[in-house]
Amino acid sequence: MRVLFIFLDGIGLGEANPETNPFARAKMPTLNRLLDGRTLLRDAAPFHGEHASLLAVDPAVGVKGLPQSATGQAILLTGINIPSELGYHYGPKPNPEVAAYLKEATLFARFAKEGKKATLLNGYPPRYFDGIDSGKRLYSSIPLAVVNAGLPLFRHEDLFAGRALSADFTGEGWRTMLGFQDAPLMDAEQAGRKLASLAGEYDFSLFEYWASDYAGHKQQMEQAIHLMETFDAVLGGLVENWQDGLILVTSDHGNMEDLSTRKHTPAHVPALVIGDKTARDAFTQNMSDLTDIAPAIWRTVMHE
Repeated sequence: MRVLFIFLDGIGLGEANPETNPFARAKMPTLNRLLDGRTLLRDAAPFHGEHASLLAVDPAVGVKGLPQSATGQAILLTGINIPSELGYHYGPKPNPEVAAYLKEATLFARFAKEGKKATLLNGYPPRYFDGIDSGKRLYSSIPLAVVNAGLPLFRHEDLFAGRALSADFTGEGWRTMLGFQDAPLMDAEQAGRKLASLAGEYDFSLFEYWASDYAGHKQQMEQAIHLMETFDAVLGGLVENWQDGLILVTSDHGNMEDLSTRKHTPAHVPALVIGDKTARDAFTQNMSDLTDIAPAIWRTVMHE
C-alpha cells in the first residue's frame, strides 16, 4: 500500500486561542469535514473517524530541550531516537553527527534497496543547487536523505514538465520570488489533484512544506492563516482524487501554533492519517512519539 507523507514544518497542536494560534482562526473546511468538525488543536486528538485519524505525538522523544528541525526530521525518516543517542536536539541543518544517521537507515534508502519507488516531490530552483555546489548552502535532513539514497532531487525542468511541485504548492513563488514568469501556475485545489496524481506513481512519496515554519518564526499571523487555508484547499483536491493508500500529515516540532514566541514550542505535533480505516488503525496502533512514524510507514508500504 502506498503512503504519501506531507511534511508540515513547525506545526504543533496548540490551544484554541485566536490571539496566538492561526488554527483557531483559519477557515479549513476540508480538515473540519475529515475530523467531524475538529481542526488541528490540542483538544482534537485523539480522534478516529470514518475518513481520518488524528493523534498527538511527542517530538521531544524523552530528551530535554526544545525539539529541533534536523534531529526531528531525521527521526521521522529513520525511526531512531537520535536526540537520545546524541544527548541533544539539533537544527536547523544537520551537523556531521546527525548527518551520519541519514544514510542507509532512512526510509528512502531502505525502500530503494527493496526495489520500491520512493521520491521527494518538491522541485528545486537552480539557485538551490548553485548554493549546494558552492558550499554556501547545506542540505536539510530530508533532501540529504534523498541524495544519500542515490535518488535525484527534482529540478526546475521537472517542475515545468509536471513531474514535481513547487514548495508553495501553486507555483506562485517561482514567479514572484524566483523570477520564472513562465513557471506553471495552479490554484490550490489543482495542486492537490496534481499531488494525488504524482504520488500515485510511487510506493512512498514525501512533500515538504517549509513555509509554515518560516511564518511561525516570523510571527506572521495573517500569512500563517493564508498558508493553512491554502493547505486545506490542496488537501481538498488531494483527498477528492486519492485512489489507494494512506496520506500522512505530520511535523517535526511545534512552532506556528503559538505566535506569541519566535522559538519552537514543546507542543505535541499532529499525526493526521487519511484513508482506509483498517489501514489507519494498523498505522496508528501504539503511536506515541516521532520514533513511531517511520516504522508505521515501512509496515504499510511493505504490507507487513
